[in-house]
Amino acid sequence: MPPVIRVVLAEDEVLLREGLVGLLTRFHFEVVAAVGSAPALLDAVRADEPDLLVTDIRMPPDHRDDGLRAAVTLRAERPRLAVVVLSQYVQTEYASALLDSGDGRRVGYLLKDRVADVAEFADTLRRVVGGGTAIDPDVVRHLLHRPRDPLAALSAREREVLALLAEGHSNAAIAARLHVTEAAIGKHVGNILTKLDLPPSDDTNRRVLAVLTYLRRHGS
Repeated sequence: MPPVIRVVLAEDEVLLREGLVGLLTRFHFEVVAAVGSAPALLDAVRADEPDLLVTDIRMPPDHRDDGLRAAVTLRAERPRLAVVVLSQYVQTEYASALLDSGDGRRVGYLLKDRVADVAEFADTLRRVVGGGTAIDPDVVRHLLHRPRDPLAALSAREREVLALLAEGHSNAAIAARLHVTEAAIGKHVGNILTKLDLPPSDDTNRRVLAVLTYLRRHGS
């Protein structure tokens, strides 16, 4: 059995919160607190020191971006805290704020619809706790299709590889998905970094963060 991951869950909709508690427990996470507001979220993380925070973006008391702001605050206090935020809509500015927090690792931004695939959701949480980055495919597509796309120099295949990298997949996983060799994916990644004027790196998460940083700064 893998080590038990201790989780604080923050969701103001009671039925969804209880459903997530049941899901996490089923997949052998330990939910140490399940709360319904941003202030309670802050208190729970500070008191229980979990491995992972899973939170909705919109939370009481203001029902705006309270959950996200609380998560960013906690990441400033605890850079190694893994955080996965859930959203009803694609809001790339929220993804950017999260990626800018802490050391830029152990973060995820997922649409709530993704929770329907429970096994994949659980795997994503474990990947983030392990140091990974997981950005929802719809967020990636939104970034890639901005006007005056800074990625215009990339080929269709390179865009496909970049989108999969930004979702947190390894070179080997991308190769399997696209039915090509891992060496071919490595070459595509090298081309992407060269065309975007980004320094090459063997760390997939660093490459993802570098690419998303480039998009945030140079996209329209």
